[in-house]
Amino acid sequence: MNIYVGNLAYSVTEDDLRTAFSQFGEVTSCSVITDKFSGQSKGFGFVEMADNSEADAAIKALNDTALNGRNIKVNQARPRAERPARGGSRW
Repeated sequence: MNIYVGNLAYSVTEDDLRTAFSQFGEVTSCSVITDKFSGQSKGFGFVEMADNSEADAAIKALNDTALNGRNIKVNQARPRAERPARGGSRW
């Protein structure tokens, strides 16, 4: 299950996320989303867990709890919406 984690402190690393979520089961991947120009965290990330029941337990336990001084928001990630192509000239 792919899990959205929001309201992250800018100091939170992928290792911090992995440590918090691995208490509930196997974490297959995690990422903190960063600005492509500055490299600074955008304040959210994603955690992938192999087992859905473990992921549900992590969501229930970690939602609205403190991580590095901020209460994080945790829920199942929604599929990414299709966005129209950004482009140049129409001619």
